[in-house]
Amino acid sequence: MLGWRFNKFEPKGKGESPFERMLDIFKELLIHTSGDVSEALSWLTELDKEYQLTDANYGMADFIQDLIDQGYIQQDDAKGEMRPARKMEMELRKKALDDVFGAVSKSRKGEHNTRQTGKGDEFTSDLRPYEFGDKLENLAISESLRNAQINHGLDDFMMTNEDLEVHETFYQSQVSTVLMIDISHSMILYGEDRITPAKKVAMALSEYITTRFPKDTLDILVFGNDAWEVEIKDLPYLKVGPYHTNTVAGLELAMKMLQRRRNPNKQIFMITDGKPTCIKKGKKYYQNSFGLDRQIINRTLNLAGRLRKMEIPVTTFMIARDPYLVQFVDTFTKTNNGKAFYSSLDGLGEFIFMDYKAGKRKGRGRG
Repeated sequence: MLGWRFNKFEPKGKGESPFERMLDIFKELLIHTSGDVSEALSWLTELDKEYQLTDANYGMADFIQDLIDQGYIQQDDAKGEMRPARKMEMELRKKALDDVFGAVSKSRKGEHNTRQTGKGDEFTSDLRPYEFGDKLENLAISESLRNAQINHGLDDFMMTNEDLEVHETFYQSQVSTVLMIDISHSMILYGEDRITPAKKVAMALSEYITTRFPKDTLDILVFGNDAWEVEIKDLPYLKVGPYHTNTVAGLELAMKMLQRRRNPNKQIFMITDGKPTCIKKGKKYYQNSFGLDRQIINRTLNLAGRLRKMEIPVTTFMIARDPYLVQFVDTFTKTNNGKAFYSSLDGLGEFIFMDYKAGKRKGRGRG
């Protein structure tokens, strides 16, 4: 039976109110319970009994009432149970961002310009003569009118191409990212919880991109026997199912999602802990959990090659160290010309952040 091991709670600061201290623990429990408010409160009650989180002046009933009054949880009219409100979903993403990326989340809003100038989308302080193909919205109106006045006079006023000047611009890289999350049964196999860190990374990354890089796009999918799209708001509620690992289905859906995006820079992040074990043949599934099945591996590597031709790199975050799995990921990465990281659960978020920043720096500009 799966469970969690808790250490003694150490308050972060003396200035926190009892509600704030309890809220921080409750958020963590909500992620572990996939958004199940009743189960999270049950765990919190057990922790309170063991570690005396509340006192005579502020009890569990007060905390629950504060959650309701402050808009963190609300009643689900369909089921008649309590569920996280939108405010809580936003708080969970912010918490994940702080836990995974740390101080980065507190830095100023970033813009990732390249060092190249040309037909980009961010003005600089420099001007240059107009060239055929320059955007009209980049015209320096005052300077162009002044040039026309100097060159042709007021009595015979006219404006030619030689009079026109435009603002110099920087390329600003924009990236469309698809994040793939493995929800196969192996993500909780042998009593090890791997799905919770994966969810936290996904929430942190979504919060980071949407708040810091509003011109970028982020699409998220999960894959087991099949693959399907999920929304950012669904991330806290993801659960592992009795699935095999159909990496092909995930990559195919990721390709379709990226084809909808107009950004020139596209990439895929894939968080997984195991090898591909499933493909679909017509309407039936072909599954093999033993070793590296050649049919399944070949289909996966063929997709890696197609993505390479489309200039869509796949960065794989493998939560495993088995030699034969490492060998497969190495082959997949070379075929795709992507990247791979073999990380512990603790290092997962740091790796994702580092690679996302690297991808931004290498982005191609778009006119």
